[in-house]
Amino acid sequence: MQETVVDRQIEILRWTYGLVPIAAGADKFTNFLTDWGKYLSPRAKRMLPVSPRMFMRAVGVIEIAAGALVLDRRTSRIGAYVVGGWLGAIAANLIANRSLDVAVRDIVMGIGAISLARLLASREQTTRERELREVSPLRRELLLSALVRHVQSGYLYHYA
Repeated sequence: MQETVVDRQIEILRWTYGLVPIAAGADKFTNFLTDWGKYLSPRAKRMLPVSPRMFMRAVGVIEIAAGALVLDRRTSRIGAYVVGGWLGAIAANLIANRSLDVAVRDIVMGIGAISLARLLASREQTTRERELREVSPLRRELLLSALVRHVQSGYLYHYA
């Protein structure tokens, strides 16, 4: 199959929405990029059954797993939905914490992740339709003869 411009853009998005959550998740253990705990709202901190540091490490594990789902071609679509939903949840916490600038970025990134999931679903549907159209003449003949046998045996009439 020849790669199209759309396929290349999907791959760029897949790598972006796979690697960025993995990098952010890994940073929850090092706080190299930022002190992630400062983004937790005071209400969220009060509700936690563990320390904010431990909670952010758990968040990191989830982000790494979500990124891995996106990178695995077998689970890219569901992974993109997970990343999009996760970013939405993070944005809600950021809004509660009045970190509106970061919340807006996470909302936009979440929309991008959901868009990736929808593009992947569309590509899967298009591929299935193309495969159905490209049935070999021999296979088409076998399918038609099987259908004729079912009709002649009255098998299909039982469901009418």
